[in-house]
This record gives sequence, structure tokens and C-alpha cells, in this order.
Amino acid sequence: MTTDVFVTAGDIPWQDLGDGVRRKILGYNDTMMMVRVEFEAGAIGAQHRHPHVQCAVVEKGSFDVTIDGRTQRLNTGDGYMVPSNILHGVVALEPGVLLDIFTPIREDFLGEPVAYAAEADAK
Repeated sequence: MTTDVFVTAGDIPWQDLGDGVRRKILGYNDTMMMVRVEFEAGAIGAQHRHPHVQCAVVEKGSFDVTIDGRTQRLNTGDGYMVPSNILHGVVALEPGVLLDIFTPIREDFLGEPVAYAAEADAK
């Protein structure tokens, strides 16, 4: 399971996740996945957890990012890392874009898109 080694973002469709959030899976192989997530102002990436390790960079905009109960305001160029199974989420303070990297890949992203808020796990 893999995509081409080169990514041409214009050739990849957006997946509408609802509530002002959409994503584009830019590429993946057996161990890693790169995903661009776009947020309208005020859109929420609900608190959730997953077994994947995730790192992200703010490509554009400003977000309040909460990881394991700690919240930090991050702006364009800033980033964060989420260890496996740690509760985390974001709030877009303005229109913005996150570039997420996951390891291992989010196989759940390869099926039919699920509403972003529906993935929440408030445990």
C-alpha cells in the first residue's frame, strides 16, 4: 500500500468532513501518512485519541491546540507532536491549514470520510 513518491496537491481531491473541516490525503506508504487539513474560522477538530503518533505544522492561520489537557496558541510555522493514545484537538481561530504526519498510517482515513467531530473520543 503506497502512493507515488511525488505529490501534486492539485490532483488530489478534498474530502469534506463537515462543520468547516476538509482534508486531503497527500501520500502514504506502509509506515507513514501525510494529510493536509483545512479549517474555516471557528471550526473544531474535536478532542480525540488514536494509537498513531502524530506531528503537525501550522501551514496557515492560528489555532488553539490542546494536547493532554495543555493548551497552546500556535501560528503559521509552529508545530506540535502527539504521542500515541493521548487526547488532543484543535480550534481554528481564523481560516487555517494543518499539515499532519501520522505513523503508522491512518488506515481509517482510506475508507469513506467520517465527520471530524464524529471521530471524537472524550475518554
